[in-house]
Amino acid sequence: MGFAFLDRWRTRHHPDAGTAGPSGVPNPSTPNPGTLDEMLSECVMLREQAFDAGLVLDDSAASLQALDQLMPGWRDDPDPETAEGLGHDAGLYLGTVIVRSIAGARWQQLPDGRPVVVLNSGRELDVVAMGQGWATEGSPELSAVYTELDSG
Repeated sequence: MGFAFLDRWRTRHHPDAGTAGPSGVPNPSTPNPGTLDEMLSECVMLREQAFDAGLVLDDSAASLQALDQLMPGWRDDPDPETAEGLGHDAGLYLGTVIVRSIAGARWQQLPDGRPVVVLNSGRELDVVAMGQGWATEGSPELSAVYTELDSG
């Protein structure tokens, strides 16, 4: 399973991004870690929703707290794809904040294409599932997940 948004992003930003395959030709389905970080941090739908609410997402822990305080108007949207898209982006944004601020945290793409955050301890976090829960149910709070990880 792939992510169409990754393919679109690669085409727009780095048409030759990725690690080299056996023939030495770049393989766009295996992005290098820096490119993966950039792709996963875009979170366009969430960033636009936050901006419309007067919040600029700066990839900080404080911005996670601010997101948790937003009125979840998208939960009333009759289009289920709205909450799904925002949840997906919220998970990627949570992962971005974790990767950028917790030592040793990094993105990893699972064989099925899902991105997870891997901590120094080896623990894998399915941040997209966490973001989906946040968008649809309000739980877990993004800032609470971050605080738990940052404190130990």
